Order: sequence, then C-alpha cells, then structure tokens
Amino acid sequence: MRGAQRSLCLLLVATASLAALVLHLWAPKGPPSVDLRRPPVERLLPPPLAPPARTYPHVPFRLKEEVMELLPRNGCSCEAEPGLALPLQRQLFGQGPGVDFADTFGSGERLRLQRQREREYHSYRLRVQSPADRLLIVRANSPLEYPAQGVEVRPLQTILVPGLSLQAGGRKSYQVNLTATMGTLAVAAEVEGVELRGEGQPHLSLAAAHLDHLNRQLQFVTYTNTLFHPDTADIVQFSTHGHEAAFTIRIRHPPTPRLYGPGTPDGEYNISALVTVATKTFLRYDKLRGLIASIRRFYPSLTIVVADDSQHPEPLQGPHIEHYLMPFGKGWFAGRNLAVSQVTTKYVLWVDDDFIFTPRTRLEKLVDVLERTSLDLVGGAVREITGYTTTYRQRLTVRGGGAGGDCLRTRPGFHHRLAGFPSCVVTDGVVNFFLARTDKVRQVGFDPRLRRVAHLEFFIDGLGVLHVGSCEDVVVDHASKLALPWRRTEGERQYARYRYPSARDDSLRLKHRLFFFKNRFKCMAGN
Repeated sequence: MRGAQRSLCLLLVATASLAALVLHLWAPKGPPSVDLRRPPVERLLPPPLAPPARTYPHVPFRLKEEVMELLPRNGCSCEAEPGLALPLQRQLFGQGPGVDFADTFGSGERLRLQRQREREYHSYRLRVQSPADRLLIVRANSPLEYPAQGVEVRPLQTILVPGLSLQAGGRKSYQVNLTATMGTLAVAAEVEGVELRGEGQPHLSLAAAHLDHLNRQLQFVTYTNTLFHPDTADIVQFSTHGHEAAFTIRIRHPPTPRLYGPGTPDGEYNISALVTVATKTFLRYDKLRGLIASIRRFYPSLTIVVADDSQHPEPLQGPHIEHYLMPFGKGWFAGRNLAVSQVTTKYVLWVDDDFIFTPRTRLEKLVDVLERTSLDLVGGAVREITGYTTTYRQRLTVRGGGAGGDCLRTRPGFHHRLAGFPSCVVTDGVVNFFLARTDKVRQVGFDPRLRRVAHLEFFIDGLGVLHVGSCEDVVVDHASKLALPWRRTEGERQYARYRYPSARDDSLRLKHRLFFFKNRFKCMAGN
C-alpha cells in the first residue's frame, strides 16, 4: 500500500514538473527590450501631436480586417483560444480556460446584481472622470493658437495662460473671446489700443485695430480658479470671427510627495533602510523560523513583519521582528494588508512563510531595478525542490463588453524586455516573491474577503495602477511541500484543510462573485 502511495506521489511531481516546463517553453517571449530607465528632464515632455486626418468622401478606401479586429468595440468574448492542451490541466492548474461568472447566479439574482453593478459603475465613472478626459482636436486651418494640453493651476489660484494668439491678417479690426466655467479671466497688464470687456468675469472679450497689439495683450491673459475641486479641469472656449476652439486648464493639487531616506550613504544600497520583509503565517511555525533564519544569514538587521492568524500563536524571538496577531483564520489577504500597513520603509518585500533565502536572493538587484526605472513592483523567481524555477509571469487584458460586463483574459509571458537589465522583463503579474513600492501596494490593497487561495487577484485590482516587472536572476528557494500523509502532524493536516479547500468549498464561488460585481467582469479566459 505504501509503495503504491509513493509511486503516486512521484508520478504527480513528475507530471507537474513536465507541465510547468512545457508552459515555460511555450510562453511567448515578447518583443525586444524597452528602456524604462528614468530619462533626462528634457525628455519628459511628450512630442507634439500630429494633426488629425480629415475625411474625403470622394476617395475610395478598403478596410483591413486584421486591423479592424484590434479596435475596441462594445462587445467581447472569453472563448478559449486554441493552444496547447496539457494532461491533467484542470487537476493541476485549477479551472479551465474559460469561465462565465454569470453562471454563479440564478437568473433573478443575476439581473438584480447587474442593475446594482451598473449603478455603481455609473457612479464610479462620474467620480474618476474629469473634463480633461475629453478628446479635443486642434484644427490646423484655424487662425486661433492655444495650448492643446499641459496648462495647470492649483485650486483657487491664478496663472498666466500661455500660448494664446490670433494669426489672421487683412482685417479692419480684430476680436477674440474667452469663456471659462470654473474660474474667471483677466489680464496682468493692459496694452494700448486694446479694448477689454468682462475682465474678472468668466467671459472676457478683447478687441483691437492692430493684430500685434491684440496678440501682445493675449500674452497677459490670466485665469483664476473660483470653484474648488482638488482634481478636475476647466474647458475654456476660445473664439474669433467664424472660428471656435477649446482647451483645458487642469485644476488640481499636485500630489504631495512622500519621501523616504535615501538609504545610500556610501553609494551602495542600505537594504535595511530601504526594505522591510512582510509575510503572513498560519500554523507553519517550523517553516517561518526557517525563513527568518535564512534572512538573518544574509541580512542580519532587516526588519521582518509577520501577520499571524493561527489559533494558538507561538512567540517569535529575535531582533528586528514585528509579530502581529489576528483573529483565527482571518485570511490570506487580510494578513497581507496588516503586514504591509506596518511597513515604514520605501520598499516592501513580500515572501511566503515557507521561502528560504540563498546566495541568489540578492535584494540589491531588485532595489536597483526600482530605483532606476519607472516600475512599481518587480518579482523574482522561486526555485522548487524539483529544481524547476518559476517566475509566474502573467499578461492581463481587459476588453470592453458593454452592459453585460467586461472580459478578462490572462496569458503567460511578458510584454517586453527591460533595457539595461538583461534578466528582467515587463509584465502584469508575478510570483509570490516581489519587491514593491510600499505606497503603491497600499494604493491597490488586498481584498480581505479572499481568505484562502488568492494571488493574481491583487494584480488584477492593480491593473492600470501598478507597473510590474520580473527578474529571473533573483531567486528564493521554496521549502519542500512533499510530506507522506501518514507522517503529517496535526498542524500540517489542519493547514492543508485551509490551504487546499475541497470542491464543496465556497472560496472559488466567492472569487467569481467578486470578479462579477467588484471588477465588473462577465467572464474570464486564460491559456
């Protein structure tokens, strides 16, 4: 009997290793590298936009279907794409390639939740969108010159409006009008021969017999914000005889800096000043103590924050350890939130409690990537006991689907390589071993309703917020998970019951409900 069990265990390990290897080899490698290193100041401004193309009804054209398919449309599908079918795919990797979240509900409940969801979605759009999101096209044949973008004022303050001009000759007189909705217009100086009407009001009119005088007066036009809003925009109308235009003045408080100590007094990174290790533990104190011992071997003064929701907590001894207790079984993501909330350094390193640091766990490399690029989070690699190393790189795509909800698609791989770092790439999701900017992780947060099995959900919530990378040459070891059933302790059995829920467990159903309502997805597909 024991021989059969051992054979089954070995077969499962071999099958999983083979499947992971095939996925790794099959995953697309992405285009050449892109430079995300911080550019010089003169390169921060975007290049001017090209004039928009006009329509010519008399010119015939032909649609390219392969391009049309790439354009957004009010509908989407999560049908599984053709790909490599792996043996035991569902058993080894969970759900199949296509999931319709609506199947989680009865028809009446689904319609009710969908109506509630759309109301919340409408409120969300009203809350996050501003007039600055509107597309404004500057027509090249207009005599009006004005700033297309980049004009900004702090709430209730005043600025000079740059770039205003009229380029129209051959007239007996010249007049322009400016109209604002969230502020007033005035001039900082008066020019001889220019008539002003409406100064200090939302509507300002300027008239002159000479074009040069008018343009000189336009250089002194000011805008004062009068309606307080911390982040919005005023669309200013600009017109002259037979021509109208509009431009935006962004109204906002610039983000308040949250600065940290440099951590580099001698030109080298002071990891203890820059990084805090955060982990969540549950019943596995033997694994946790192994992790702490391995960290102390390479980083003796690194602070370690532990969130613990075990039923009978055990004390953790040693310097630079912060041990926070939680209600029993509070959950995986709740523990992540607690641990990250206590971090005071610029970066937080997330590790599972059964990882082991080795000479290849070079945190300096991960810090260097974040210090020198625009990335917010960079993952490493995890080496399993079988010798296989995984980075779990995931590309995430959301396609608009109209009132029914959007479509989420996940694919293994990355978008492009990271210039200057030959072993690093840019992707959307990484393995459970990553270094991140602490403020960015807090901005996204971890949904505490996900109590047991969860990880990719954090990166889905962070899509559009987190700029994610992955470096395969920074590696942490994964402690062995192989344990014969008859040799497991009661604590290990209890952990397994929570970590690997049965098919009757509601955790997967909860995930689908959260995807459906919270993220407004109707389905998900992956390869």
